[in-house]
Amino acid sequence: MRQAVYAPQGVVATSQPLAAQAGLAMLREGGSAVDAAVAAAVTLTQVQPGSNDIGGDLFALVWDGKELHGLNASGRAPAALSLAALTGAAQPPNGALGGAQARAPLAPPARGWLPVTVPGAPAGWQDLHARFGRLPFERLFADAVHYAEQGWTVSPTVARRWAESVAAHRALDHPECRAWADVYAPDGRAPRAGELFRNPGAGRALRLIGGSHADSFYRGEIAQALAAYAADTGGLLTAADLAEHTSTWVEPVRTDYRGHTVYEIPPNGQGVAALQALALLDGLPGHGLHEQIEAMKLGFADAHAYVADPAAYPMPDLLDPAYLAARRALIGDRAGDPPPGDPMKGGTVYLAAADADGMMVSLIQSTYQGFGSFVVLPEFGFGLQNRGAGFSLDPTHPNVAAPGKRPFHTIIPGFLFRDGAPLGPFGVMGGHMQPQGHLQLVLATVDDGLDPQQALTRPRWYWHTERQVEVEPEFDPVLVEQLRSRGHEVTVATDRSTFGMGQAIWRIPGGYVAGSEPRADGQAAAY
Repeated sequence: MRQAVYAPQGVVATSQPLAAQAGLAMLREGGSAVDAAVAAAVTLTQVQPGSNDIGGDLFALVWDGKELHGLNASGRAPAALSLAALTGAAQPPNGALGGAQARAPLAPPARGWLPVTVPGAPAGWQDLHARFGRLPFERLFADAVHYAEQGWTVSPTVARRWAESVAAHRALDHPECRAWADVYAPDGRAPRAGELFRNPGAGRALRLIGGSHADSFYRGEIAQALAAYAADTGGLLTAADLAEHTSTWVEPVRTDYRGHTVYEIPPNGQGVAALQALALLDGLPGHGLHEQIEAMKLGFADAHAYVADPAAYPMPDLLDPAYLAARRALIGDRAGDPPPGDPMKGGTVYLAAADADGMMVSLIQSTYQGFGSFVVLPEFGFGLQNRGAGFSLDPTHPNVAAPGKRPFHTIIPGFLFRDGAPLGPFGVMGGHMQPQGHLQLVLATVDDGLDPQQALTRPRWYWHTERQVEVEPEFDPVLVEQLRSRGHEVTVATDRSTFGMGQAIWRIPGGYVAGSEPRADGQAAAY
């Protein structure tokens, strides 16, 4: 069992040790927590492919010592995208989003060019560094470039999921996806744990991004190559789409729970689902596992009904006390399948970093489903996200697909305060699991007093849809039977990938205490 890591000056916690060490090197050189987080994030594009890439999106929360800042670095749909095009290529839903959207008749395609949105991660790295960085931007790319060009030894969890993606790729018949195998399965298979893997094309891309402060990606050589490749292979992405991309600094949303305050990024992310569940539980005199699951269902029902690009559809106040009271009354003694309410009447890799000056960062980036769209820019060795698969095809839904619009996102960074003071960053990656992971980590911390590593190690539950709940093998069998007696359809899972991967760092009088996900290959690296 992993033990919590104590750090007197700074710490970086990621799901891959090489990325944690890349971030730690920045702290040792006098860099800020943002320098460390960006260096770790860039390195993760190389040492945890499939979960994230240069062509993905990013969200972050930054405590600068005085204020909490939010960055939405997610991309928008190409200007040429149409609802008709997505509907014409629609497929039965795979349930990745859960809740109401998972039960929709059809879902947008998940692979190929159609679900590709403008990648926001490179701009996000630059925007974070421009505001909070200390070291030269190009310096933050050194480890990632080294691993891309010289190679890195593949870790066990990454190897297993990579092999699953090779099998998924073989089933595709999209011409634009053929280059993926040349880059990520050159021998016809995924690399095994302990094997060396190189991606010199990605090294070239990272050198250009670092040297140009990301301008090459959106207006220079990489942008031109992306636009040309899209034009040659049937994609909608254009040079204008890339040039017009911007990140957005946002005001974090929050709720209180038992003397603590939890912050999330506002829509188009699903963080509000976790906040609503916590707020519902905070209004109960006591709660157990049944009530936690029911509160989470209510949070998801509203998130999947109302979360969309705020520029197109400002979200109603799902945290209004009167509205919460009405929703809380729906939590009964039996498992339910709640519909969304009517408030108008009233993915991924996650990392955390902290430095000696008290700056703390909660950052998450992703290409979404394993290796995203499977579209790879050949000469630059990176893949593109498939976040457009998160759009709705219902023309009456707030999250309906439209050109220039940001889709519903699963990725959410979290930040916890105690008695008005910042405690630290946390997150749990993994699509529909993410708000549930946030809820369970906060409850383990606040209600049970667990340290970050203990909270991350605790067995998890996962609600998928209707009354279906999965639990890990170590879950208390007494609790399992209690849930079944209340109408929950509980399955003991054998595949741990459902339950996500997280990191957390808490501020303590002597510095920091951190934890890293035991279900992954990660590390909390202390300074």
